[in-house]
This record gives sequence, C-alpha cells and structure tokens, in this order.
Amino acid sequence: MTAPSVIRVGTRASRLARTQSGHVADALAAALGREVVLVDVSTEGDTSSAPLASFGGVGVFVSALREALLRGEVDVAVHSLKDLPTAPHDGIALAAVPTREDPRDVVIARDGLTLGELPTGSRLGTGSPRRASQLHALGLGFVVEGIRGNVDTRIRKVTDGELDAVVLARAGIARLGRLDEVTEVLDPLQMLPAPGQGALAVECRATDADLVEKVRAALDDPRTRAAVTAERTVLADLEAGCSAPVGALAEVAEGDDGDELWLRAVALSPDGGLSVRRSATGTPGDASEVGHRLAKEMLADGAGSLIEEKVS
Repeated sequence: MTAPSVIRVGTRASRLARTQSGHVADALAAALGREVVLVDVSTEGDTSSAPLASFGGVGVFVSALREALLRGEVDVAVHSLKDLPTAPHDGIALAAVPTREDPRDVVIARDGLTLGELPTGSRLGTGSPRRASQLHALGLGFVVEGIRGNVDTRIRKVTDGELDAVVLARAGIARLGRLDEVTEVLDPLQMLPAPGQGALAVECRATDADLVEKVRAALDDPRTRAAVTAERTVLADLEAGCSAPVGALAEVAEGDDGDELWLRAVALSPDGGLSVRRSATGTPGDASEVGHRLAKEMLADGAGSLIEEKVS
C-alpha cells in the first residue's frame, strides 16, 4: 500500500501531546512533501481522574490511539515512548523513534529551591511510583503526594501554595518552552528516569509498508532506538509495567572502537528503603542483549520481589 496523499497523525488532545505530535507532523511534511494534519483522539488516561496505578499502568494513554490507527481513522500515531507497553501489538509497527529529548527529571519548587534546600516535611507532588520511591530513598523527609493532571495543572499546585514542589520530566517542560520555571535538573545518580522517557514513538499500521519505510527514513534516530530498546528490554524482563518503581537509562557514546552502549537500571521498594541497582555495557547493535543481561542480574538480586510488592 502506498503512502496517502494527506497523512493523518493521531494525537492525544493535551497541549503537550499536540506539541509533540506537531513536531512529528512538521518533520513528516518537510521530508515527504505531503500535507500532514493532526487528529485528536481521547484516551482513558485523559478522561479519568483516577490514579494511573489503578489502571494497571500499561497502555492507559496508548490503546485509543492504536484503535484509531487500526480502524483507519489515522495513518500515524504519536506516543510518549515511556507510555508504550513493551509487548508488540498485532498489526502495528513501531515505524520511528525520533531523536530523544533530555530524559532527566526536573524539580519545579517554590522560591526557586532545589531538593537539598527544601526543608524536612515539604510536600512534593508526583504521579509516578518510580519518582516517589526515589524521592523517599533520598532520605530528606519529604511528604510525597500523588497528583494527576497536565503540566499546567501540576505546576499551578506549586504557584498556588498547595505543594512545595513537583517533579516532572524535563522533556515535556522543554517541548512546552517552560524551562525557565525549572529550579533543579536531577542527576540520574539521584533519580533514574523511566525507561524511554524523553523519547517519542511513531507507529503505523504494519500493512502500510510504504508509509512505515518513509516514516522511518524521515524520523528514526538509530542511537535513540538502541538506547530505548535496552531500557525497555529491562522493563519487559522484570515484568514491570510503566507504573512500577523501575528506572533505566541507556546512553550511546563514541568509544575507541566505535559506538558503545551504557545502561543503568534500578528497582525499588515503595518506601525507597530497598533497591537493586545494576549497570551493563555493550554495543548499540546488541541493545536487547545488554538489557536481557542486566535484567537477569537484577532478578538474581531480588528485583522481582520489590516490583511485586509495589504492584500487588
């Protein structure tokens, strides 16, 4: 099947999602010389105020977009890669993983403070069990509160005095042009990001082979794909959903004999008191093998029991 003359890009309706999808649409239009339009798709994660963990955390922002893709209502679907289930979906191809934004987490706190400057008992907001566990692990005596909502809603909880700080993904803040509000960028040694954080996933119907090929040629970044493949392999092997207290970060760097892949991961108990941390190295071409090897070592050290404690 040949690529359509007008390419419909499915997106969640939030400002951040439309901004991310708009970047993809603009890049496709420039590369393919086709008209590209955004199509809003409402997802269960957007319409419910329940905590994400109550959905099981897997595919809550993804399934509606995939259904619209398979029904032929859109030709391309754009997701935040960290929201994507690790198992492949019948009939859908991961056509491209564009160049990744900075994957680190950031703090937006009152009075321009950093985590180290916030007093004991400060109220920090996050919707992520991974961030909550790592905040507890810092041992700074914070009260961590679960929150939902878009970036504007979360930041407003700080400016209105409801919370002392929130922890968010830097990538989303950067894409919205709000980096001037960040009071601290967290080193991965303090807080490992979610597997795939900062990256986008661009999916097409697997039967649209011509469009899949064109989207991959226009958008895919091999280094980013290798890094997130390693991270998501760890997540899959640990049998942990995207709401589990698991962080992972892989980086591709130039070595003496070519590109090298460096992978770090952590699994934590809910209170952050217990953790399993491991690292592994390899080549980008062996990204999956590196992830499998690291996950095997983590499971041997008890990571599985920490994850079960969280999700049970």
